[in-house]
Order: sequence, then C-alpha cells, then structure tokens
Amino acid sequence: MPDPAPTAASTAAPALLALNRASLMRGGKTVLADLTLAIHEGEHTAILGPNGSGKSSLMRLVTRQDYPVAHRDGPGPMQILGQDRWDVTELRTQLGVISADLHQAFLQAGGGGARTGREVVLSGFFASQGIFPHQQVTPSMRERAGHALALVEATHLVAKRLEEMSTGEARRILIARALVAEPRALLLDEPTTGLDLVARQHFLEMLRVLARQGRTLILVTHHIEEILPEIQRVILLREGRIFADGPKPEVLTNRTLSELYGTTIHLHPHQGYFTALPGEA
Repeated sequence: MPDPAPTAASTAAPALLALNRASLMRGGKTVLADLTLAIHEGEHTAILGPNGSGKSSLMRLVTRQDYPVAHRDGPGPMQILGQDRWDVTELRTQLGVISADLHQAFLQAGGGGARTGREVVLSGFFASQGIFPHQQVTPSMRERAGHALALVEATHLVAKRLEEMSTGEARRILIARALVAEPRALLLDEPTTGLDLVARQHFLEMLRVLARQGRTLILVTHHIEEILPEIQRVILLREGRIFADGPKPEVLTNRTLSELYGTTIHLHPHQGYFTALPGEA
C-alpha cells in the first residue's frame, strides 16, 4: 500500500536518508532504537555489524517494508530525499535495491524464474517482478535497458532465463534493473550472498566502477572485506543502535571492531580493502 501524499521537501538540498531518533518495534520488542543519522548524495557509505545488529531491519525501513514508531511531536522519525511520505513505487525508482532477497523473490514469484534478462531489467521501470499486460514498454525504455545492460557487461544475458543464470549473472541483471530508472542511489543489502570467490570479486569491481561514475552506494554487509576503497564513511550497528559512525579510517580500527564484536580483532589493509582476523596479530 502506498504512503499518503508526499510532504514538501526542504529548500536546502535534502539528505538521501535522514533518521531522527528512529525506532522500530517487532513482536513487542525494539529492534532499532533511536537511530539518528543523515546520508547525503555522493557519500558512499557502508553499514556494518554482527548478525542480529539491525542492518536488515534498517533496510526494511528505507524500502518502506516496515515503518518507524511515530513521534508524538516534532519532526518525523525518517525522511528519504526530504520527504517523510512516499508512494512506494515511486520511491523504488529513486533508490535502486540489489539484494539476495530480491533475487529469491524473482525466482519464487509465479513464472519469475522464466523471465529473461531483458524482461527483468525492463521491470525496473515499473518496480514490479516482471512485465505485465497493463504495463507499456516504450522504445525509450528498451534503449535505456540496453544501455544499463551494457554498463554492467550483461548484454549477452538478454535472452537467458533468470533461473538458468549463475548467481553472479543474476546480480548483474539486478544491478541493470536498478539502473534503468536512473536512481539517486543504490542500496546493496548483503549483495554478494551466494557468490563464489571469483564472482564476488568481479561484482565488487563493478560496484567500484559505478561509485567512480558518481552513483551513490549504500552497502549493507557483515563482511569487512567487502567495504570498497571508494567508501569513506562507515556506520557500525550493534543490538539495534549506532555503535560508531564516521570516516572509515576512524571507525575501522582494531580497538573499535574489537569492542563491537566482543573479541580481539586485527585489521589488515590491502590495496584499499581490509581483512579482519579475530584473535591474531
């Protein structure tokens, strides 16, 4: 169900995402507690934390699958692109989502796995899982879909069925699907789940290209080694709260990560990436 009509945006350039003491309840329990942060366009950001820290719950807020607890007074708990109310379909053209869950949703939808790469990409214009009879695909849409496929080096997958693709091929198709609507940012929620070592590295390198081209990336992960060199801000979550937030060199430290995970962590930098080893020097 779409949100009510949007409110007026601020005259200043709004943040892509702004949380103001945002909390989320589920099953009578608080899963996110008083989160306050702002992520702006061009600010490549990683959101990191242990399993159960609230990363997926935060993404469900952003994609409007869940809603934060309303404040009794003052500003609302969350704004996206300066608005606290959105038509969900329109929002999905502004923030492109790529996740393992979206991949599975396509495969599990009726006939979703039988859709070709071209059909999956074109569905990005309608925020749907496929193309349906009432949806009109224009020549301009087909041209933009072709450009997005070329951008992620997936033109050879246009006629291949999604269920026949490798996981790496399917993720390329989902990125092209997100790009066709020319979104303001890409939200990547554990996007490398299911990828083997080589496919993951190819995927990360493709994200680096998009970041350098100016596409804002918000990466949600529990793998420190997936934080791209282009990402300069890191937000750490623990038990539904912000544990640390700031420039990457200040947040990704042995001390901070050891406190976050409750065990000794040693970081090892390599060509702009980091690996983290527990209990080793």
